[in-house]
Amino acid sequence: MSDIHRPPRTAWGTFPDVVIYAAESAVKQHPAYRAAKSGDDEAATDLVLDNFSLEKTQVLDGLVGDRTPTLVSAHAVEREGVNAIPEVFAALLGQVVSWPVDTGIVQANVVGHTSAEAFWRFARQAEFQGVVKSGCEYVLVDHFVGMGGTLANLKGYIESNGGHVLAAVTLTGKPHSARLTPTLERLKELRAKHGNELESWWIERFAHTFDALTESEARYLARTETVDTIRDRIAAAQQAGDRTAIS
Repeated sequence: MSDIHRPPRTAWGTFPDVVIYAAESAVKQHPAYRAAKSGDDEAATDLVLDNFSLEKTQVLDGLVGDRTPTLVSAHAVEREGVNAIPEVFAALLGQVVSWPVDTGIVQANVVGHTSAEAFWRFARQAEFQGVVKSGCEYVLVDHFVGMGGTLANLKGYIESNGGHVLAAVTLTGKPHSARLTPTLERLKELRAKHGNELESWWIERFAHTFDALTESEARYLARTETVDTIRDRIAAAQQAGDRTAIS
């Protein structure tokens, strides 16, 4: 098995809900979607323009107030190529709101999250590299939010290197995934279901407590039957990913 990496995560605090610009069906059924995800900048531009929302941009502007944050996109390598959507979305958004865009912070590994089940996402988490400007304020940009782990790890990378993340936006996503910060009720449910055993293992395996999970991640773990099931499924996904990387 390859070395286990532990991408940093940071406390959520009062982090606002993700601003989701368009319905999932409108984005994923768009004729340019597949080409955009495979790295076609022109297709990504068509997709983003057709799903851009000035109303949502005003919501985002209201979240940051009179600050001028830097936009940073979670552009990643997919099975089909480099996903062009996040970077194009960040560039267009930057033009509209007159915010700078940082293209130097990038995802450093291939995780294959598209259509992946939850335990694969836990086992194969996104890692980032690039220069973070100490004291700089950032807004995260991605094409989709599902369980929210990629955004959580990008936030953790930036903040563990001296930056501060104000908010996150995505072109689309599942409405219930907009909330990244786990509720106190969800954390109580998770801890009541699996006790100290799982959280102690989680700290050893991922180097953070349940408080750094996303709401969707915490909900999924709380609905999994046993601690052994969680550990075994994550281990199996890690091993499967290692075999895929070697083949």
